[in-house]
Amino acid sequence: MTYKELEHTADVKIRVVAPSLEALFGEAACALMEVKYGAVDAGPVRYPITVDADDPVSLVHDFLSELLYISEVENLVVASADVSIRGGHLEGELYGERFDPAKHSGGTEVKGISYSGLSIHRDKENYILEVIFDV
Repeated sequence: MTYKELEHTADVKIRVVAPSLEALFGEAACALMEVKYGAVDAGPVRYPITVDADDPVSLVHDFLSELLYISEVENLVVASADVSIRGGHLEGELYGERFDPAKHSGGTEVKGISYSGLSIHRDKENYILEVIFDV
């Protein structure tokens, strides 16, 4: 996984690095699930996802927020996300397994995704996302 936890006073701040915007969103989804549940393994469940927003920063915020919602309501622990992005439209599939308290209790409760400090930028080779998970 290509993310790193950064120092933050009260919440969990991460930096995700990936070669494409789609891979960046997929890696961010995995990072969120790992923070929330601890170790996450692939599973047999597939779940469709569609999100629309005005810009990439809003899109990643809304995507991760929707992922939190799906995780809670559908009891789905996501191991990977295969998404395509065209402008402000994201669609794809989430892959994972049903929540099992014996297996998925090693993380930290994530209450939401913060707009504070949320950024996406690109260097010569990669997209870079910094995001704070409200815990």
